[in-house]
Amino acid sequence: QVQLVESGGGLVQPGGSLRLACTASGRNFVMFTMGWYRQAPGKQRELVATTTSSGSTNYADSVKGRFTISRDNAENTVYLQMNSLKPEDTAVYYCKASSPFRSYWGQGTQVTVSS
Repeated sequence: QVQLVESGGGLVQPGGSLRLACTASGRNFVMFTMGWYRQAPGKQRELVATTTSSGSTNYADSVKGRFTISRDNAENTVYLQMNSLKPEDTAVYYCKASSPFRSYWGQGTQVTVSS
């Protein structure tokens, strides 16, 4: 069983930055593909970024060049650095850990971009 706890959300002005963190309990963190997803009110949950066990990364077109996903396997933590934030980035951000056998989700952290 893996538990994921997100942190780092909050209120930020347009153009600002936030760094989200997701810490996993359990073993074998390094073997999981880790991802960040988000869900805005009235919309479906969507992929933001992922990083595999080998360190390969993938980003949604809407965040390329602004967001960076990284992982610290020694700390069982994945990060999402978000720069140049826009109002349309407002959403609940969820962390996901995936293996070939199953996936785990965190509870989410709210990010609000507003002046």
